[in-house]
Amino acid sequence: MTLLAVVLAAGAGQRFAASGAGEHKLVTSVRGEALVNHAVRAATAAAVGEVVVVQGAVDLTEHVPAGTTLVDNPRWPEGISTSLQAALDHARARRCSAVVVGLADQPGVGPAAWRAVAASPSLPPIAVATYDGRRANPVRLAEAVWDLLPETGDEGARAVMRDRPELVREIPCSGEPWDVDTVEDLERWS
Repeated sequence: MTLLAVVLAAGAGQRFAASGAGEHKLVTSVRGEALVNHAVRAATAAAVGEVVVVQGAVDLTEHVPAGTTLVDNPRWPEGISTSLQAALDHARARRCSAVVVGLADQPGVGPAAWRAVAASPSLPPIAVATYDGRRANPVRLAEAVWDLLPETGDEGARAVMRDRPELVREIPCSGEPWDVDTVEDLERWS
């Protein structure tokens, strides 16, 4: 199975901006590096495969480490589904058989979660990390389910997992899968 690690990082971060931040949340320095790099570093350390960052609202070229592949999503205002579709287009071009997808604003999700989800058996075709019994990221999506994923709107694999539970395997993981959505969230993490 040829895997691709995908970090979704295209959103505007509106709640963060509304909470008084002066810059996009993903480029805000957290523990000495841009917030986006915590997710990129975890995906890279997991050694899942090529690490791809889907960008949109902000150019992350100067903020991600060398060796990270940036994929532009010009449709990012239409929702997370378009970022996932941009990642899948890249995966198809690379002839990958699965992607492992995480979010750029979840600095508490470490390499062990990425590895555990990636290493899950290929059947059923969706593997989702769980933390204390709650589903979160990352999520492994085998090629067999890519055509089931929404192409529009602000929902990604969650829609398929909800509608087709027989396609899902839960993978217990350790970590803190909460998002950094506000300045207060960032302060809690820092």
